[in-house]
Amino acid sequence: MPFFDTEIEGLKIFEPRVFEDDRGFFYESYNQNIFKAGGIEATFVQDNRAKSSFGVVRGLHYQCGIFAQAKLVSAPQGEVLDVVVDIRPGSPTFGRSFSIILSESNKKQLFIPRGFAHGYSVLSEEAVFYYKCDNFYNKPSEGGIHCLDQSLNIDWKIPADKALLSEKDKLLPGLGDHIPVW
Repeated sequence: MPFFDTEIEGLKIFEPRVFEDDRGFFYESYNQNIFKAGGIEATFVQDNRAKSSFGVVRGLHYQCGIFAQAKLVSAPQGEVLDVVVDIRPGSPTFGRSFSIILSESNKKQLFIPRGFAHGYSVLSEEAVFYYKCDNFYNKPSEGGIHCLDQSLNIDWKIPADKALLSEKDKLLPGLGDHIPVW
């Protein structure tokens, strides 16, 4: 089975079977039957792509309530450090973060269930980030946690003077100050 559980319940690493030869490679990045067999019942309704350069840190973002989103994320070009924080009320791993390198070379993907804040930093000169969502984006339901919140102790693998955050992300509250509405 191409899925690996992490130490946080519901968070799964997907390593697709890759067929490679001198012409290149082929792999299924998503197959509903394989994901269902791996315990993932999400029905994806929206695909998103982002392109960023080295040092960009995006997140930590989430959607609240009925607009919460499960995501399947990957980096088909370049390399990113993908980071999630468990913000599920009552979860034994609430406030705990998990990170993984996603890249065009390792072809790994991360399945993120609903109830997580999510972000990533770009480690290569440039990266394309791709994510499938099981719910549509809803601006009034968006929330976030400041990616540099010291209580999370996340190493984004980017020197502080090279980190590029959006003005919006710079204003996000820390973990102790965010108030998601579930």
